[in-house]
Amino acid sequence: MSTDAKAIIGTILAVAVALGGLLSGQIAGVNARIGDLANQISEMRTDIRRIDDRLRVVEVAFGKVDQRLETLERLHLPAPDADE
Repeated sequence: MSTDAKAIIGTILAVAVALGGLLSGQIAGVNARIGDLANQISEMRTDIRRIDDRLRVVEVAFGKVDQRLETLERLHLPAPDADE
């Protein structure tokens, strides 16, 4: 094998190793971003659960108010005429 062929093969191998290292670094960066995104999604799920719990409390309270209003209407409003 000639010296030129060895130099070319050596250069190709060096470039391949360098590209492999760069690619590995990029993959590690993407994995870190995916981990951050997973944490953000988890936090959003927690926030949504809290909002859901608060909404449920409001729904229950509104139901009680609605029930009280119906009771007051029955007690204080005159009954509709038979024609209506």
